[in-house]
Amino acid sequence: MRSKLIMSLSAVAAVLLLSSIISVMEYENMSTYVSDLIADDIRSINVARKLSDVSNNYNLEILAVIGDDANSEIPEFDDEYFYSHCDSLRASMASNIIKPLADSVVYSYSAYMLTSLELKDVLQSDFIDSRTWYFERLQPRFDRLRTDMDHLTSAIHADLASNSSNFDSGFYRSVMPGIVAVGVGLLLVVMLLIFMLAYYVNPVYKMLDGVKNYLGSGRKYSYEFDGNDQLSDLNDGISNLVNENLQLRERINRLRKKQVKPEGEQ
Repeated sequence: MRSKLIMSLSAVAAVLLLSSIISVMEYENMSTYVSDLIADDIRSINVARKLSDVSNNYNLEILAVIGDDANSEIPEFDDEYFYSHCDSLRASMASNIIKPLADSVVYSYSAYMLTSLELKDVLQSDFIDSRTWYFERLQPRFDRLRTDMDHLTSAIHADLASNSSNFDSGFYRSVMPGIVAVGVGLLLVVMLLIFMLAYYVNPVYKMLDGVKNYLGSGRKYSYEFDGNDQLSDLNDGISNLVNENLQLRERINRLRKKQVKPEGEQ
């Protein structure tokens, strides 16, 4: 009896413990992975914004030089900074869609910078109108660069939204084992309750009813059930004790009758 109870409760505890461990491990792995992706997306958005800002500032500086004839100082741009950040974007983004967009930014930037290097010759030339050169040659290439930067930023934002959605769905996936564990645990508890009622509680009540009937009316104890555990041994012991007690009572009654009969004859 004790072993059955221990096995039943141990099974419930083992299922709940295992499912809890699985839930914690699943959530931890998912949280770490998706959090790293989200952090990479945020860093990439900041990098793309910085590249867009420095490119726009450089283009405005060129426009200022074109509009101010007295200012002939050529603006400078840090190529190494731009290329290194583009390389970091390609390295940090795992999406196969974003990497080609980063390459497009590099190509459009290269075309824009190659054209911007003509600024010195344009300013020194007496035959080239600087404003015409800016709006017909340089500005279209900058517009292409800005468009590619916008596409890259939009793709990173989309990847961030996708990762955030995966984080939410992954959270529910990690919680599901816990929910299943609770459901299975409740089912096992109900099964254990039915098992204990059927095999232990109800037999004990019937054994008590048999003992009460014997004590109250002297009826024979006749309850029997299948089993080979300690509860069955207890029932057999009670049955033997009751039967022996009944036999003892019958012997006492017969002895009393024998003693009373000779006295009556005299």
